[in-house]
Amino acid sequence: MSDKIIYKDGKLVVPDKPVILYIEGDGIGVDITPAMIEIIDAGVEKEYGQGRKIEWKEILAGEKAFKQLGLYLPDETPKLIEEYRVAIKGPLTTPIGGGFRSINVTLRQVLDLYACIRPVSYIKGVPSPMKEPEKLDVVIFRENTEDVYAGIEFPAGSPEANSIIELLKTMKKNVTPGASIGIKPMSKQGSERLIRMAIRYAISHNRKSVTLVHKGNIMKYTEGYFKTWGYELAAREFGDVTVTEDAVGEGARSEGKVIIKDRIADSMFQQLLLRPDEYDVLATPNLNGDYLSDAAAAQVGGLGMAPGGNLRDDVALFEATHGTAPKYAGQDKVNPGSILLSALMMLEHIGWEEAANRIKYAIGKAILDKKVTYDLARQIGNVEPLKTSEFAKAIISNL
Repeated sequence: MSDKIIYKDGKLVVPDKPVILYIEGDGIGVDITPAMIEIIDAGVEKEYGQGRKIEWKEILAGEKAFKQLGLYLPDETPKLIEEYRVAIKGPLTTPIGGGFRSINVTLRQVLDLYACIRPVSYIKGVPSPMKEPEKLDVVIFRENTEDVYAGIEFPAGSPEANSIIELLKTMKKNVTPGASIGIKPMSKQGSERLIRMAIRYAISHNRKSVTLVHKGNIMKYTEGYFKTWGYELAAREFGDVTVTEDAVGEGARSEGKVIIKDRIADSMFQQLLLRPDEYDVLATPNLNGDYLSDAAAAQVGGLGMAPGGNLRDDVALFEATHGTAPKYAGQDKVNPGSILLSALMMLEHIGWEEAANRIKYAIGKAILDKKVTYDLARQIGNVEPLKTSEFAKAIISNL
């Protein structure tokens, strides 16, 4: 009998047959989500037999929800995610420059999923533009609810934008008349809880360092404070197990401790290219983290192989990190790697690491055997691409 995952005494309590929610997703979601479910079910059964099994329950968002209910994000959907604690979703459509607001961003904000976690590491055999992609192995913790992504903005010429411009004049801050206005809120509470989760992850996963990524040299009271609050938090709450990079340089002992350091955001892009093996966990404000996670993913093969999850302490929503690619929808063609690797994050999150490791091995073997979908096949060269469903079966055969 299946049951709900619950949160008790600061931990998830996961039954042997938990209900996990899924949103199929728009566009290619119709292809990649069923493939992911098939592989996860096979891996769980192979690892645990009949002892463990996921009971999948579909919930609606995006175009499928609009067609059935006339709403892109029904009120029931975030309520169910909060009730069942763990969910995974395919890509959802977001218009650019107008129309409805991003469903992805709305879900994060409505559910207060304050941390976007993006592990980026190389799977051998995946084509990469880098000479040594295996040197990159980072986990990016991106603050998910504040910064410019809070969505507080007003169009050019609107009464709200004009009134803010007039208010700024009284503070001797000049803004071009008629400009659009956006607000960049960053709070101590919001920054600290993200950095706290990043440090806890580094400690529990034996990572060597946490790097605070910011543009504090320019935005001193938002991103600069993100850095300051991070160092203060590390000293106050984790002083016995962390040490600053400056202190290590002055001769402090770092054995067994997580090193806390910081980097300016634009420098961090160069660091990931030239010295990737010097970084383990990155903690970033919202916008920086968005850029960095996609740039890092490009180094190991692109968004098609990039997992991600949005979490708060007691609720997690994992997702494909790429777009909907509607021109390929229903063609059984695209790579399900992103949502599949996100599902492995999900298995680890609920404590089923053995199944996650088994499936990860099976994915790696399929890629080494050059049994891949068209996106990887065209980069490898002289490889007959598999369909999405065929790639899923190749992975399952390796379990």
